[in-house]
Amino acid sequence: MKPYITNPQAGFHYEILETYEAGLQLLGHEVKALRLGHASIGESFIIIEDGALYLVKAYIAPYQIKNTAGSHDPYRKRKLLIKKKEFAQIMRKRTEAGLTLVPLSLYDKGGFLKLQFSLARGKKLHDKRNSIKDRDAKREMDRVMKSR
Repeated sequence: MKPYITNPQAGFHYEILETYEAGLQLLGHEVKALRLGHASIGESFIIIEDGALYLVKAYIAPYQIKNTAGSHDPYRKRKLLIKKKEFAQIMRKRTEAGLTLVPLSLYDKGGFLKLQFSLARGKKLHDKRNSIKDRDAKREMDRVMKSR
């Protein structure tokens, strides 16, 4: 289950508390473009509107540029398909201050495209500095172990 698209900066900018999985309401040409990796979720986020979750600002390029309909919007809102029980759980936990829903990756599961997203809290600047220190220390340890 290798992801087609990931959000590499999510772990750096946010402290990930809980992860969830949801289906996406997509058009046929969007599915084909996603399977080729012609998309980006780095700038995207999830909103709650009219009792449903929506993925906003996710870019999905046209599958075939010459055959694209004139009404194709690569940044349109896409509805997330999630169970009512999980939605209620997210709504309860989201009432805490400073929590947001962040997309992590898009992948294929049993022929269906799924979005993995998380309930997350934004990191402060000093938390980001600690993440950078930890990453550099791990990289240095790997270098030393590799040279032995």
